[in-house]
Amino acid sequence: MKKNALVVAIVLGFVVLTLVSAQTTLPLYGNAAAKADTNLTVESMLTYAIQDEYLARAEYVAIMAKFGQMTPYTNIKKAEEQHIAWLKDMFASFKLALPADGAAPYIHAPATLKEAAQAGVQAEIDNIAMYERFLAQPVLSDPRYAAVVDLFTRLRNASQNHLAAFQKQLAKY
Repeated sequence: MKKNALVVAIVLGFVVLTLVSAQTTLPLYGNAAAKADTNLTVESMLTYAIQDEYLARAEYVAIMAKFGQMTPYTNIKKAEEQHIAWLKDMFASFKLALPADGAAPYIHAPATLKEAAQAGVQAEIDNIAMYERFLAQPVLSDPRYAAVVDLFTRLRNASQNHLAAFQKQLAKY
């Protein structure tokens, strides 16, 4: 009988642990959410774009908080703020609700500057892929969305520049 009670207690403990873990898992955000979305709309693309820009800015802020103010992080953080401003303007022009900056729970400062540079490289690769996927969406061929195409193109191109900066940073290690 005691053996059965122990087994039941272990199983219940595992179930509770599983439920708690499931509840603390963060939903997809930014480019990860965009990658999983099989039905992209203009609004969802703009949402994922601003989330990804929020993520980038928060990551670079965390890196500078840990390692100090340094290039390329200071420069790219300023660029991310400009990207967010452009996206905010686009949300306003379409009269869409602006998503709050929910990036903080997704940010983990890397342990070393080399890891920070590697994270920057990967973040920009993922960001570029997201914008390229957006630009390939048929809905954006509608002339009403020419400004969105222009914005996504500028953001992709900026990420290509950021990627080069992080690759140069990574080459130092």
